[in-house]
Amino acid sequence: MGDTRAWLDRLVRATNDRDLDALVACFAADYENTTPAHPSRGFTGRDQVRRNWEQIFAFVPDLRTEVVAAVVDGSTVWSQWDMRGTRADGSAHHVAGVIVFGLEAGAARTARFFLEPVDETPDTVDDAVRTQVLR
Repeated sequence: MGDTRAWLDRLVRATNDRDLDALVACFAADYENTTPAHPSRGFTGRDQVRRNWEQIFAFVPDLRTEVVAAVVDGSTVWSQWDMRGTRADGSAHHVAGVIVFGLEAGAARTARFFLEPVDETPDTVDDAVRTQVLR
């Protein structure tokens, strides 16, 4: 468990330090990202991890990341994330959700990615349910 938790700490530190090389090193070369709510956003390879984070760091220069909660089960890490910052245009950036990582040899080999932009609208749960079933 210690190595797995240390990996998660390294990933958060690299993200908050904006250390792109250290961040990318947390992922296996053949890393597989699955995004169940948005299947077409899935990808394979740490080159895409680098491209994604280059854009995030460029467009959210003050990004701060926190792992709100995490559970380690062998080589699986269930983690709840909160990411906040200010976009280059001055608008707020807030993303939250869960990532379930599968680790191999000290790097993320897989992830099931459930992070989403936080909806700051005043819509209630009733509004949201109606929107979902009326689509």
